[in-house]
Amino acid sequence: MHLKRAFYIGRFQPFHKGHYSVIKTIGKDIDELVIGVGSAQRSHETPNPFTAGERIMMIRHSLADTDIKHYAVPIDDIQQNAVWVSYVTARTPPFDIVYSNNPLILELFEEAGIETKQPPMYHRDKYSGTQIREKMIAGEKWEQLVPESVTEVIEEIDGVRRLKHVSGSDQTF
Repeated sequence: MHLKRAFYIGRFQPFHKGHYSVIKTIGKDIDELVIGVGSAQRSHETPNPFTAGERIMMIRHSLADTDIKHYAVPIDDIQQNAVWVSYVTARTPPFDIVYSNNPLILELFEEAGIETKQPPMYHRDKYSGTQIREKMIAGEKWEQLVPESVTEVIEEIDGVRRLKHVSGSDQTF
């Protein structure tokens, strides 16, 4: 029997309930999921405050309550779209299908002859890494937008303080 294995990539800065919902939806159609943690080399900056290892920990803890068999794999950025698919496939277990809503990712995998699907977006207006980071910086409530286990990881690594510091907004009010 051939396992149906899919690939889904994101930056997960941080992993939020939108990502969780999309992965739960994908999980209904597949046997295993390879989760690419994109921009893996980036951390300690406003758009990318968390390390690849921290993001992998967020994903692992968040998906612990599911029966989705998954692998989270760090994927560094390369500035060569023409070879990006072979770069990714050299770093992951083999997969049959790619789930993404990013037009460039869909195009690159389609050109490589790999099946693609667009998963339904889950309240994209509400669940956005950018908005969550902005709330953290502003000292607003953000915890309800991420799985509880992600809040725990961010607290463990003092992630909000780090984000405020690297964004230059480390003032006390």
